[in-house]
Amino acid sequence: MRVYRQCPGQDSRNLRVELHKCPNCGHEVEIFSDEIKVRCSRCGENVFRERTPSCIDWCASARQCLGEERWRRLKGES
Repeated sequence: MRVYRQCPGQDSRNLRVELHKCPNCGHEVEIFSDEIKVRCSRCGENVFRERTPSCIDWCASARQCLGEERWRRLKGES
């Protein structure tokens, strides 16, 4: 049986980086595998590693409620 001094998943030699877009301004930010969120350097908005589901993902009326332009922007469509 091997005993670890710290969690092997937190070993800085094993960190991975992912690029995520700020939901507010679209700026790409780096989030390391040991982080849950970071602050966007451009606008200061919190950027989370995993996107939180929103009503646009499940509500049939979201497009109508938000309006076409906003709905497309939130869905990531041009």
